[in-house]
Amino acid sequence: VAKFKRRRSVELKHGRICMMATMGYITPEVVGKLPGYLSPSAGLKFADVPNGLAAISKVPTAGWAQIAAYFGFVEFAGGFSDYKTGTPGDYGFKVLTSSDPAEKTKKLSAEIANGRLAMVAIIGMFFQDGLTGSAWGDWALYTASPLRAKVARNF
Repeated sequence: VAKFKRRRSVELKHGRICMMATMGYITPEVVGKLPGYLSPSAGLKFADVPNGLAAISKVPTAGWAQIAAYFGFVEFAGGFSDYKTGTPGDYGFKVLTSSDPAEKTKKLSAEIANGRLAMVAIIGMFFQDGLTGSAWGDWALYTASPLRAKVARNF
């Protein structure tokens, strides 16, 4: 039972991260980027950072260090044994759940399903971005794909 609770806790955490990552991939394409500077000392504006995987090389090292430090803080502040003391993934934030047990079960099941979908979605966006240069790339322009069917021109 403890192993299942631990795995469910990890699944929920990864699902939540992937839901945020998927929205983070989509949002700049839909609504645009923040105004101002990402790094004032480097003169780097948010608008100068491309979407998708190309952004990795544009963000300064100090920016990545800040992101890693924040992730570490969140991980250690939340603790690693939440699954031992209660419901996996339950950090006391009750806004999105319900006091009705049936409704709560339905919402938590939906969260697990949406998290699983987001895990597949973000990997798909990474894969397409890696092949075409854009998560919204036009596959017709990517002719080097080993998955592309070869058309027999001479019969």
